[in-house]
Amino acid sequence: MTASEIAKLANVTRAAVSNWRKRYPDFPAPASGAGRTARFALPDVESWLSRQGKADDGPSSEVLLWQALRAQYGDDLIDALADVADALATGSSSGLEPGTRAQVLDLAQESSPAEVVDALLTRALASPGRAGSEPMSTPRLVTAVRRFAGPVRGTVFDPACGVGSLLFACRGAGEVSLIGQDVDPAAARLAGLRASLGGGPEVAVRVGDSLRNDQWPDLRADLVVCETPVNVSDWGRDELLLDQRWEFGVPTRAESELAWLQHCYAHVAPGGRAIVVMPASVAYRKAGRRIRAELVRRGALTQVVALPGGMVASHQQPVQLWTLARPADADVPGGHVRMIDLTDHDPDGTFEPDAAHVVDVPAIDLLDEEVDLTPARYVTAARTDHLADYEAARAAVVARLAELRHLLPIVAAGPGSLEGAAVRIADLARAGLVEVSGDAVTATSDRLDTDYLTGFVRSAANTKRATSGSGTFRVDVRGARIPQMSIADQRAYGAAFRRLDEFEESVAELARWARRAAELARDGLARGSLLPGPDNAD
Repeated sequence: MTASEIAKLANVTRAAVSNWRKRYPDFPAPASGAGRTARFALPDVESWLSRQGKADDGPSSEVLLWQALRAQYGDDLIDALADVADALATGSSSGLEPGTRAQVLDLAQESSPAEVVDALLTRALASPGRAGSEPMSTPRLVTAVRRFAGPVRGTVFDPACGVGSLLFACRGAGEVSLIGQDVDPAAARLAGLRASLGGGPEVAVRVGDSLRNDQWPDLRADLVVCETPVNVSDWGRDELLLDQRWEFGVPTRAESELAWLQHCYAHVAPGGRAIVVMPASVAYRKAGRRIRAELVRRGALTQVVALPGGMVASHQQPVQLWTLARPADADVPGGHVRMIDLTDHDPDGTFEPDAAHVVDVPAIDLLDEEVDLTPARYVTAARTDHLADYEAARAAVVARLAELRHLLPIVAAGPGSLEGAAVRIADLARAGLVEVSGDAVTATSDRLDTDYLTGFVRSAANTKRATSGSGTFRVDVRGARIPQMSIADQRAYGAAFRRLDEFEESVAELARWARRAAELARDGLARGSLLPGPDNAD
């Protein structure tokens, strides 16, 4: 089972399971995989939950509160959480119904007001059916920004602060002032209330569209952090054409993210920095090429970090952190841009890059016709031995090709139908002859062959039975029907199904190696690290 399935089993959030894995040395080790692909044995998990007293004994107080909030507020999640924070911070009844307010206060007695709000924010982020438009940064993204922000001092500003998560992550150990702005009044209200619950510095948040109506025009901050709004075509370009913030060029309508980037930089004090979350496509889109070139040429862009997918709430695509620095000395040129590629890292990890994922690229090497700032382009090139890697990929392709002809089973004509005498997986499970875990079926009796079961469960007819009328796949194979036959015939079918599985796996592996070989050869030839061989002539 996955970490998400453990969370559902224990009636907690996915983040709670991640914390258990880090905090408890006796938490079950993965039965297979690692990081995002880790899978755990159900008996081990159930035993651990029971020992720790974390087994689900029914809906928790937090779940009951969440259900009450959804019943009252529907999809107005930010308004709901703002009212909860108001009740905890000021004692106000706000818009909460009396019974829900009592639930809030009771739950705060079990933990703390800040923990109540944080837990509800986590549930809001994971809430099914969210459009991803709520102004909330994920805990993963907060961790990444905090890691690359390093020591924090002075004034921290977020011009699209949402509920304040990035700001609060940058509180620092010393004297820090937190300032924000957001277009959503409920989000700005919640950010201010969260600050009063956290016991740290207060946050001053104003409401308004930062591009069209900057509420802090004279502010110059030591650190600016921002998760930029994305794909906003109506960001005010026509009315802002002559705005002084466009220091590196006027963004096109399609490049709202570069407008936000320059807005952030306009608020950076001399000697300060900005760390801005950007979609990966901004690094290479043709429309933003001129602005990217100016950022590099003038030494403002110092680092680009490519993060793994699943870091933001609105989509699963990878994003990047762009670090801009305003030199204390205006004449200091930028010598290079540090490129860090963490796209293959665990999004729940610590974001600590090793030497193989970091390369300092001279600014002059970035200023070509494309001005592509994608870290993988430079990190991969720096660590690739094209000849050795290509030879290994080519050898793998040749080996897989030799395997395929032996893997595809030989078959003969059959009776035409096996539907006559069939039994459902659910009936076999009730009889104790099989175990069902997700979409996997395992024989527990020597009267059944597991490969035979798996092969028939994956048949087109049974797959159709496991699909609802709306086309949504259900991971429940109990309705699958298996033909009845002798154990000898089962094993014959099982061997054929097993060969087909191995054939499909080998084909998939061949495709991966073939793509890798072609990419290496094409890139190596283009870069000059490879030469055409004598056997390439017609």
